[in-house]
Amino acid sequence: MLLKKSQFPILIVNVLAILIFSLLFIKQKNYEFIIYVGVIVFFLLLILFTNSRVNYPNSILWGLTLWAVLHMSGGGLYPGGTRLYEIILIPISTAYEVFKYDQFVHIIGFGVATLAMYAVLKPKLKPIHGKWVALGIIIVMAGLGVGALNEMLEFLATILAPETGVGGYVNTSLDIVADLIGALLAFAYIRLRKGEI
Repeated sequence: MLLKKSQFPILIVNVLAILIFSLLFIKQKNYEFIIYVGVIVFFLLLILFTNSRVNYPNSILWGLTLWAVLHMSGGGLYPGGTRLYEIILIPISTAYEVFKYDQFVHIIGFGVATLAMYAVLKPKLKPIHGKWVALGIIIVMAGLGVGALNEMLEFLATILAPETGVGGYVNTSLDIVADLIGALLAFAYIRLRKGEI
C-alpha cells in the first residue's frame, strides 16, 4: 500500500493544488512555474513510492504540501499587481530586499525538507545518546543539500525559461541563508522532541 488511509486527504489536497495552479500558470503563460509544477509532481511521486519504506509522518507530508502551495502561490498570485514572491513582508534592510515572501517560503520549505531528510535518515542513524552536535551537523547539512538542489533547479529554470523572476547572486545567497535558518529551526524542533518527529 503506497498510502495510509490518513494520508489520502494529503494526496487529494496536493492533486487539487497542482491542477488549479497548473491551469493558472498555463493561462498566465508562466513557463517558469510550469517547470516547477513538474518538479513538484516528481517529488510527490518520489514520496509516494518511498512512503512504505520511510513511513513519513503525516505532519511532514502536510508541511511539504504547505510548502508546495506557498511556492506556487508565490509564482502565480499578484496581490495589488505585484508578484507575491516579490512582496516584502517586513522591511529589515534597505541594502537588501529582506524580509520577502520568498525568504519566508525558503525558511518554511527547507525547514520541512530538513524534517523530511531526518525521517529518511533516522532509521539508519545510531541512537543519539548525547551526540546532538554530530546529529545536528548531519541533519542541517542534509536540509541544505536539498536547498542546493533547489538553487540548481532555479538555475535550470533560468536556462529553459529565460523570462524568470529568479534573481541573481544576491537572491541566491539570501535563499541559502533562509534555507539555513529553516534547517536550524527544524533541528531545534527535532532536539526539543528528543529525536521524535
